[in-house]
Amino acid sequence: MAIKVRDFEVRLTRTKDERRQVRQLRYTVFVEEEGASATEEQKQLREEYDSYDRFADYLAVFHEGRVVGTYRIINRDAADKMGGFYTESEFNISKIKNSGANIAEMSRACVAPEYRENALVMRLLWVGLGEYIVRNKIGIVFGVASWPGTNPAMSAQAISYLYYNHLSPLRLRATVDPTKLVDGVNPKLTRMNILPQVFVDPAEAKRQMTPLVKGYLRINATFGRGVFIDKPFNSYDVFVMLQTKNMDSVYRKRFFGTDESFEGEDFELPTGFMQTLGKIITSPAKGAMRVVRSVFSFLLREDAADAEFIQDTERTEDEDKGDE
Repeated sequence: MAIKVRDFEVRLTRTKDERRQVRQLRYTVFVEEEGASATEEQKQLREEYDSYDRFADYLAVFHEGRVVGTYRIINRDAADKMGGFYTESEFNISKIKNSGANIAEMSRACVAPEYRENALVMRLLWVGLGEYIVRNKIGIVFGVASWPGTNPAMSAQAISYLYYNHLSPLRLRATVDPTKLVDGVNPKLTRMNILPQVFVDPAEAKRQMTPLVKGYLRINATFGRGVFIDKPFNSYDVFVMLQTKNMDSVYRKRFFGTDESFEGEDFELPTGFMQTLGKIITSPAKGAMRVVRSVFSFLLREDAADAEFIQDTERTEDEDKGDE
C-alpha cells in the first residue's frame, strides 16, 4: 500500500532507480555527513550499500518524485538468502531467531538534512513501517540505533538510562558480540552501564538521545545488552527490539491523551478499538486495514485529512531487487 499526503508519499520502492536514490541518500547522510567509510566504488557512485542490500526491502518517503527518507527492511526470507541479518555482524540475536515469531530487521533509517524540520517525513516512515508490520504479520521488529562517533562515553547518560530502564526481556534479549569488533577497539567499551544508576539523570539522558531513539521509546521498544563500536561506519550502536503486540498499550496512551506529549487532546475511539488493534497486529484479518487506517490517521494527526491510501502495484524481483 502507498500512502500519500499532498505531494509526499510513503511506500516500498518499485524500480532500480528508486533503490539507487535510497542508496544515494544514505551516502549523503552516513558517509558525507556522519563520516562512515566508503569504498572507491561507493565514492564514484555516491551510494552507500553493503551485501545485505541485495534482497532487502526499501521503504521510502518521496517528495515530488525524490527520496527524502528511508528505512531498510530485511525479513526472514531475505536473511536466509543473504546468510543472516545485518545485526548479527554486531549482536547475538539467537533468542529472537529461535522465538518462533515472524521477524523483520529495520536499519539504515535516515532523512534528508533539509527535511528534518518537517515532522511529516518521519511520521510517514513510521506509518509505512506500521503498514509493513501489519501486512506481513510481523511479530518482532528489531535493528540498531546509532550515535555518530566511536566513543560511547559521549552518550553515557542516554546509554546507561536505557540499560537500567529499558532492557529487553531476558528470553528475547540480544547481547553485543565483542568478537565482531575490529582490531584496536577495546571490548570494555561495549559496557552499557557506563554510569552507576545513581548518577543517571533522566532529563540529561533524553537530551543525549537521538530523535530515533526517543521515537523507539515512545512505541514501547526495548534494548539489547551492550554497545557495539562500529569503527568503519563511525558509529556506536545499541540493539533495539519491538514486540508488535506491545504497541497496543502505547496506542492506548496516545489515543486517550494519558501521555504527557498529548495532554489536553481529545480523541474519540469506537468501543473495543484497542483490543481490536492488538489482535490485528499479531493476526491480521479481513477488514483489518480499515482499523489500521484509523491508527495511521492518528499518527499523521493534522495531515490526516489530506491522506490517501492507494493499493500498491505488484513488483517483481527483476524490476526491483535481487540482481543489483
